[in-house]
Amino acid sequence: MTTMLAAVYHGPHDLRIERVPKPAIGPDEVLLRVLRANICGTDLRILHGGHRKYPPGATRIPGHEVVGEVAAAGNEVAEAYPTGRRYFVAPNMGRGDSRETISGNNNLDPEFDAFGITLDGAFAEYMRVPAQAIRQGNLMPVAEGIDPAVAALIEPLACVWRGQNKIGVGAGDVALVMGAGPIGVLHVMLARLRGATRIIVSEPAAGRREQALALGADVAVDPLHEDLAALVAAESGGRGADVVITAAPVKALQEQALDLAAMGGRINYFGGLAKDDPFIRFNSNTVHYKELIVTGTTACSTYDCLRAAEIVNSGRLDLSPLITGAFPLAEANAAFAAAADGTNLRVTLIP
Repeated sequence: MTTMLAAVYHGPHDLRIERVPKPAIGPDEVLLRVLRANICGTDLRILHGGHRKYPPGATRIPGHEVVGEVAAAGNEVAEAYPTGRRYFVAPNMGRGDSRETISGNNNLDPEFDAFGITLDGAFAEYMRVPAQAIRQGNLMPVAEGIDPAVAALIEPLACVWRGQNKIGVGAGDVALVMGAGPIGVLHVMLARLRGATRIIVSEPAAGRREQALALGADVAVDPLHEDLAALVAAESGGRGADVVITAAPVKALQEQALDLAAMGGRINYFGGLAKDDPFIRFNSNTVHYKELIVTGTTACSTYDCLRAAEIVNSGRLDLSPLITGAFPLAEANAAFAAAADGTNLRVTLIP
């Protein structure tokens, strides 16, 4: 039996580097040799035992931010997917006949499948791409010359694209991004590309404020020691922010967003709250009298990934500064520690 190296989840805080069988593929499937697989916040939550799709007893290979090259393809798809070609893999697959998938929102399908979530993912030397993903267009070519670790960021960029589409971030907007982790920084970069004229970042960590300023924010404020409301008023001519994005899973941010938004402002609750404490004090009169639009988005659809892939492949948005750490697959546990240390934006694994 041919084997491969993989980082396998065996339970909370139990990620084992071990040899497992190399996936076999059918006539309508593809086998990718993983080039880069990035570690995101969802992967950290999985490792800590906090993901609903990893119930007690689950044993699975995580990893869903991935770029690979075709190692083998079944005879029915070999012509379309030649050996050696590089692809980004959109992670989510819908059931196919659900209203959510038909409408282009396969990430909302209650019976979705996803690499690294319900299926074995990318923290391995090879990854099987099933026929379902081939049919739904989950394999997207990566342009020549793009670092595969950077191309793997298409997935979180797609999530950010979805959030900003929901609130129509565009030319002339004063945008407030609350939280400057990797997702907050992606929001800053994409808002700049979409034409926001003033981008404010609220972030208590000094190092992350500096990163946000270097990557496109106009001003960054420490909300624990500075008056965020006064700064937003000063930067917006007293109106408040046209768009507010809560890019961290903090209840106080979601509550404060209502007051910081301008009349007619649009708010996206991007970061989900802890499942055991999800309720906030929500002043519906503020929404009513200011005519606010309050939205939420989760994950990304395959179409969101397509749009994000087009942006990255075009070279219009350079995401390379977000890759701040790299580890061989055999050191996956050290890589997870680095991803959780609060200083790195994105850590990538190199199988």
